[in-house]
Amino acid sequence: MSDEPKPDDEAIKSKLAALRQEHEDLDAAIAAFQAAPNPDQIRIARLKKRKLALRDQIAQLEDQLTPDIIA
Repeated sequence: MSDEPKPDDEAIKSKLAALRQEHEDLDAAIAAFQAAPNPDQIRIARLKKRKLALRDQIAQLEDQLTPDIIA
C-alpha cells in the first residue's frame, strides 16, 4: 500500500480547511451577536444551526480521509 496522498485527499483537505475557517468565523459572529445590547435571538439560532451543519460536514470529510481498517 502507498502512503502517498491521493489527489482526492488533497481536495478533501482543502475543503476541510475552508469549512473549519467558516466554523471559526461563525463562532466569532455568534459571540459578537450575543454581546450586543439587544441580541437578535433568531439570527443567533440560525448561525448556530449553520455551525452544527458545518460540524457534520467536517466530520463526514474527516471520515473520508480516515482509512478503513478491517480487523
